[in-house]
Amino acid sequence: MTTAEKNIDTVPENSEWIILCAVSDLEEDTVTAVEIDDNRIAIYLIDNRVYATSNVCSHAFALLSDGWLEGTLIECPLHGAQFEITSGEVIQGPAECPITVFETKVEDGQVLVRLPVA
Repeated sequence: MTTAEKNIDTVPENSEWIILCAVSDLEEDTVTAVEIDDNRIAIYLIDNRVYATSNVCSHAFALLSDGWLEGTLIECPLHGAQFEITSGEVIQGPAECPITVFETKVEDGQVLVRLPVA
């Protein structure tokens, strides 16, 4: 399993919380793309909960933030692979590997994500 295929349950101990954006910058039921260093992250606000995943499809390079969001499913705009954003699980191929899911929290109106430290 590559680092990009790890899910929230396998985030390494050597990680840190990074501020991504203000909650007020997010719109309900939409995907927002954020880049931090070499990390391309998709942020989702669904039912007032914030989720974050890798923004790159695990099948072929495409930005999931350019795809379609329905509930907690994100569909890749390139080949139609679908992922569950709460777990990273592949719901529909052609993708075979899950996407990374990052732990998130909201503090003082800011969205934070836990990223591995290089």
